[in-house]
Amino acid sequence: MGAGIAAHLANVGLRVLLMDMVPKALTDEEQAQGLTFEDRAVRNRLAEAGKARLLQESPSPLYTPQALDLIETGNFEDDLHRLSEVDWIIEAIVEDLGAKRALLERVEPYWREGTVVSTNTSGISIARMVEGRSPAFRRHFLGTHFFNPPRYLPLLELIPHPETDPKIVEDMRRFAEVKLGKGVVVAKDTPNFIANRIGTYGLLVTYRTMEAMGLSVEAVDAITGEAMGRPKSATFRTLDVVGLDTFLHVANNVVANVSDPDEKAAFRAPDVFRTMVERGLVGQKRGAGFYKQVRENGEKKILALDLKTLEYRPRQAFSAPSLVAGQGKDLKTRLERLLFADDVAGRFAWEVTKKTLLYAAAKVGEIADSPADIDRAMKLGFGWSLGPFELWDLLGVRRVAERMKKEGETLPDWVEALLREPEPAFYRQEGTEVVVFGRGGYAPIVLPPEALSLKRLKAAGRTIGGNRSASLVDLGDGVLALEFHSKGNALGTDIVAVANEAFRLLDDHFDGLVVGNEGKNFSAGANLMLMLMEAEDENWDEIDRLVREFQAFTLRIKYARRPVVAAPFGMTLGGGYEVAAAADRIVAAAETYMGLVETAVGLIPAGGGTKEFLLRMVERVPEGVKLDLQPLVNHAFETIAMAKVSTSGEDARRLGYLRPTDAVVPNREHLLAEAKRAVLELVRTGYTPPAPRKIPVVGEPGYATMRLGIYQLQNRRAITDHDAVIADKLAFVLAGGRVPKGTLVDEQYLLDLEREAFLSLIGMPKTQARMAHMLKTGKPLRN
Repeated sequence: MGAGIAAHLANVGLRVLLMDMVPKALTDEEQAQGLTFEDRAVRNRLAEAGKARLLQESPSPLYTPQALDLIETGNFEDDLHRLSEVDWIIEAIVEDLGAKRALLERVEPYWREGTVVSTNTSGISIARMVEGRSPAFRRHFLGTHFFNPPRYLPLLELIPHPETDPKIVEDMRRFAEVKLGKGVVVAKDTPNFIANRIGTYGLLVTYRTMEAMGLSVEAVDAITGEAMGRPKSATFRTLDVVGLDTFLHVANNVVANVSDPDEKAAFRAPDVFRTMVERGLVGQKRGAGFYKQVRENGEKKILALDLKTLEYRPRQAFSAPSLVAGQGKDLKTRLERLLFADDVAGRFAWEVTKKTLLYAAAKVGEIADSPADIDRAMKLGFGWSLGPFELWDLLGVRRVAERMKKEGETLPDWVEALLREPEPAFYRQEGTEVVVFGRGGYAPIVLPPEALSLKRLKAAGRTIGGNRSASLVDLGDGVLALEFHSKGNALGTDIVAVANEAFRLLDDHFDGLVVGNEGKNFSAGANLMLMLMEAEDENWDEIDRLVREFQAFTLRIKYARRPVVAAPFGMTLGGGYEVAAAADRIVAAAETYMGLVETAVGLIPAGGGTKEFLLRMVERVPEGVKLDLQPLVNHAFETIAMAKVSTSGEDARRLGYLRPTDAVVPNREHLLAEAKRAVLELVRTGYTPPAPRKIPVVGEPGYATMRLGIYQLQNRRAITDHDAVIADKLAFVLAGGRVPKGTLVDEQYLLDLEREAFLSLIGMPKTQARMAHMLKTGKPLRN
């Protein structure tokens, strides 16, 4: 965990000193090298091993491998004096109060006033940890609970104790949100804080309900995943990732530190969990938990654990009418069809949900000041689509409360007070502000200045146009937003129509445009299903029209009279990247997975993506410098042909998808506001649209070079014959066709080449087979 935190700090450009214990014994390898305990290589071995593992882990904890250069290693015996050099000390050792207190005692002599000290604990008392330390040290001490893995889970719980300086809490909140990209929640110094307290309770309720109803591990995971607005890993697959031993430690921490006997009983783990830990069945890190992967006849198979016999068996499919009824529906419909259904899945899901909602309501004021903090913690830390109180609102506060009472449940007094409102809801929109009901009535949820919410603006009536696939939203200060909200944010004619309206508004009413949204991903590209259907019907003129229309769309973005800034995040693939690439600036989230992936379905980028990536390569040559373009074009060819996707925003810069002038923002919640600021900065500095330019191409000689590479790969059987056909079409476009080397061509010429190659490929049966396979399985076909 310490190495993971160090990696994320390095990701955002911070220099880190990573320290660990001095090993107690030499390894055989160290002895063979003649090393002793006096050698730094031995003394820093544990920290070095933690650093080295960062390059091996998947998914990578690093934005780029180069971030590793910012991490220096040391050890607790030789390097504690260096703590006087740093601004923030993070303790992340074993979850043991005595060990943590002993280490902090060793830290204090080297600590200088003004340096923040924090502990990465999942639930140990912050106040007890600094007993015996000086008043100044205690004022600078708090909990910083990173969720694992630190790069990918955005939640950071800040836990002050009674003596923590409030200014330090606020400074750390701002620093963590802006610099580290974290979603920060301030928690009370109570056992397991917020997310682990609610999450652990909910999981134990899930197990007890499962046991009472006689359900299997697979059945519970089928119900408690996406059907309930939770991650695909659901309950037991999540436990396998976390580690059952870790989970028991967290649960036992509550048992040991709460006084209510009913709550102690609720957190007491079942005997079968303890038995599993004793047998080493703790999850993925030991190769077996609630599930186990085996090989049978050369094929991978997943077995499930029978909790009655503790024997593994083939997984058993589970379904129920309520689950089937919700498939493919929006979240509200899915939840209503499941939670109010009178079948086994519905009864199970309702019981788990009811108990979790009631427990969360009972803990408001004890573990967090506001229901909003609990909701935020569960979404950011556990990946829930909705927090407990947002879910309650979605289902109807009065409807749920009346059912609970009918079943003999008692609601907290503050929830009863809410029910006396004419239209009870935990959240309410008041203008552009959202208020939340808690123990003191309604209070505003204040967004930080770096955040901008389309949802809030739309609820306040700032939508000025749109259709079922896209909306136009007034962001204020003369900036318009084009928001995608089609299924999967797939790009189609509906979005192009709204975009054309945006361009008309830009001419007369707005100073600039932000292209962004608040979906799961920016956009995974064009509507592949539509294209395949047209191809199967041999509607070549219609496909030609659609491609021309999309090319015109990206050109309008590029040459709009007002500045356009794209704000991509998550999957930004194919047409999604083509839209972003056409903008004057890209302000990308740190977690942006960007790429031109059309070759995976037998096509090439034809909405301007091939042309724009080539332009980015050409721009790397300083004006007036004579430099061979071929290596840069080869990079473009390799990147697009291999459908390379960036592993982060910074990796997108390395691959060439981003220009040096583009920005990467650590916190996705700040993305739209940063994009709006970029628009206003372009306006302030006197924006003029770019002038069309001629593009030098490598021509026939460059095409021949790329064809030679294709032939060699094909000859080694590294690619299929159809891969070679696709690659040849791509090489032809990137080379600029059959023209002399150094020929200057215009953008429309390259767009025509893109379109012709696309139309040629989509008519091929092997390409259509690739498209169909991707739509059916989500995986590429190598035919």
